[in-house]
Amino acid sequence: MRDCALIGLQKEISDCRLCADRFAQTKTAHRPRPVVWFQDNPRILIAGQAPGLRVHEAGRPFADRSGDRLRDWLGLDEGTFYDRTNIAIVPMAFCFPGYDAQGSDLPPPPICGATWHDRVMASLGWVPLTILVGGYAHRWHLGPQKSVTATVAGWRGLAPRVFPLPHPSWRNTAWLKKNPWFAADLLPSLREAVKDALQ
Repeated sequence: MRDCALIGLQKEISDCRLCADRFAQTKTAHRPRPVVWFQDNPRILIAGQAPGLRVHEAGRPFADRSGDRLRDWLGLDEGTFYDRTNIAIVPMAFCFPGYDAQGSDLPPPPICGATWHDRVMASLGWVPLTILVGGYAHRWHLGPQKSVTATVAGWRGLAPRVFPLPHPSWRNTAWLKKNPWFAADLLPSLREAVKDALQ
């Protein structure tokens, strides 16, 4: 019965067209293409922001340079990362939100999280490790936050069950250089928690 409910939820999300008019008005003028990548009882939940254009085209989450960096942070190869029996990837918006007139990423439409997120979280069951990628995921799962830097800097108060991360976008390379503690202190603990969760 649970399997049928989960399959039904996955299909509902895949068929969702709530933002069709919104996306048609963006610079990319694209159609919705929800990227659904979860099953019940995963060992790790990666809560992200929203697919980028490359992910929209590929139909697979983190199929871009951000994904390469995230997999490096986690210490995972592609095969393990994309194994849905172990890892669920649930963004705050399942579709690529598009670009604005200046070519910048638009934020995840709030209607997506409001429509689907609670139902998806309930369908997953208990998850040993949750990884929150970016400010939108931080706020949804942790409540109001001062800043991404402050949230990530406070990681020890959430570990080993939850790890907040900055977005792995190349745009955050300067942030990584400015905050060397992230690579020196957080990442080794994160990789250890990932290994433990997958055992």
